[in-house]
Amino acid sequence: MKKENANGKKGKGCLVVIGVVVALGVLGSCFGGTSDSVSETTTATATTAAGSESNEAITSEASTEANTTEANIPTEYKSALKKADVYANTMHFSKAKLYDQLTSEYGEKFSAEAAQYAVDNVVSDWNANALASAQNYSDTMHFSKARLYDQLTSEYGDSFTSEEAQYAVDNVEADWNANALATAKNYQDTMSMSPEAIRDQLTSDAGEKFTQEEADYAISHLN
Repeated sequence: MKKENANGKKGKGCLVVIGVVVALGVLGSCFGGTSDSVSETTTATATTAAGSESNEAITSEASTEANTTEANIPTEYKSALKKADVYANTMHFSKAKLYDQLTSEYGEKFSAEAAQYAVDNVVSDWNANALASAQNYSDTMHFSKARLYDQLTSEYGDSFTSEEAQYAVDNVEADWNANALATAKNYQDTMSMSPEAIRDQLTSDAGEKFTQEEADYAISHLN
């Protein structure tokens, strides 16, 4: 009986040892997993912080470069740009006419470099400028469509590009018959021209450049 008890105690002892080993293994696994998780979280946080600092550094660097560039622009260039903005956006100049005005000895007398900087950097819609000029010529001087195009593109006129001028004449709000009649009445009242002489002047390539139909309308409606 004592031998059996001894053997029983030994068996129980072995079971206890095995249980402790298993428990330690489980605890080790748990703590090991937690350590890995904490390590990963710490790494991710550090990476995010580093990325944020990098973005802030880039933004700060770009801002500094912009301020440095602005500071390096000569005062004459800045003045030319301000003048360009006025001419382009209140007087509807073309880009070429704007450059001429800025550099002309009868205009602003800026250096060629300052004027070029101004026309390269001014914010303006050249098509819209051409259209505004076209509208003014049509409403106040009663131009024909063809003469209007010539005026907009002429180097002695507004110096718009052919594309800008075409956009303008295609989109201007004008009654070409009414313009022809207004021009015919002006010739009649100020120059005492005959109806046929007026017709020739209205259609002449060296004159008003109205179409034959527009000229006929004007003559038929003269008093």
